[in-house]
Amino acid sequence: MRTVICPGSFDPVTLGHVDIIKRAANTFDKVIVAVFVNKAKTPCFTIEERMHLLNKALDGIENVEVVACEGLLADYARERNATAVVKGLRAVSDFEYEFQMALTNKMLNPELETIFFTSRAENMYLSSSIVKNVASFGGNIRDFVPECIHDEIRNRLCGGGNKNES
Repeated sequence: MRTVICPGSFDPVTLGHVDIIKRAANTFDKVIVAVFVNKAKTPCFTIEERMHLLNKALDGIENVEVVACEGLLADYARERNATAVVKGLRAVSDFEYEFQMALTNKMLNPELETIFFTSRAENMYLSSSIVKNVASFGGNIRDFVPECIHDEIRNRLCGGGNKNES
């Protein structure tokens, strides 16, 4: 069985995240979506909330498992017998950081490969930071996040009321 890990903070999950995860699920036998704590950031959503949103957005995809993780990705991959990490790349600016992480993970776990999926054109600009920024000013995030979790994300990020969305 080919198991891969899609790691991230997913704060909050976007349509870009969901697209990469679905494409990985179509390519590999098992996809573990690992929700990591990023100590460099203060999250808007708890890890439990992020897992809930991911589970809801990925409902019906049988070969996907959402888990909370702390520690090193390379170690977790070894524990779960994952053969690869799947990461999405939006632009060249993402590549430098992701390449550095891939090399670090390879040093820590020589059996672990990193596979890059390029974002679809409609998601190239999209990030959790963009969602948070637009929502904080009451902007419309309907095209940025899965419809099934839109209201939960909007309510957290902009207090629910939004004259720009229907």
